[in-house]
Amino acid sequence: MNKSERVQFVIDTLESLYPSPPIPLDHKDPYTLLIAVLLSAQSTDARVNTITPLLFERADNPFEMITLSVEEIREIIKPVGLSPMKSKGIYGLSHILIDKYNGQVPDKIELLEELPAVGHKTASVVMSQAFGVPSFPVDTHIHRLMYRWNLSTGKNVVQTEKDARRLFPEELWNKLHLQIIYYGREYSPARGWNRDKDIITKTIGRKNLT
Repeated sequence: MNKSERVQFVIDTLESLYPSPPIPLDHKDPYTLLIAVLLSAQSTDARVNTITPLLFERADNPFEMITLSVEEIREIIKPVGLSPMKSKGIYGLSHILIDKYNGQVPDKIELLEELPAVGHKTASVVMSQAFGVPSFPVDTHIHRLMYRWNLSTGKNVVQTEKDARRLFPEELWNKLHLQIIYYGREYSPARGWNRDKDIITKTIGRKNLT
């Protein structure tokens, strides 16, 4: 297969496996999604989904969040890890949303990236999943699979995102990044990987992978 055929094989296979991929993080609006994505850094979606109900019961909007102290936020979110940085980020960005955006989450990626503890990937997820703007957030699963599938050099996530955006049609980005995440978890994990069960890598991937 040439590269365009390999790309189409990926699209077709993922569509057959995950025709309607759900958003992995529980949320009800852009603010709760932003907080959930921020919390998911170096943690698992499953763990975040056990903690966010406890946090959102106390505060599910920036106005309520700033009535909590950084220490109170940290105590609630401690199980997800990196709680000192994340609690300061949540408190700080909630203040900024109130002061600059009337408590609303901005729908421009460059404005999201200015918020404390919000990196490019977090901002991209919010743009994609809260506002429906075509984005291709690259997490560890997508980074690993794009390399395994020989669709990216895999040198860093910045390059992987550029390659993904170049290869895949823009109208598919928002759905496709979720499909790849689910595929990576189920068929192409970092540990305990079985190439024979990984139909995409087995069919189009690099031959020298172990």
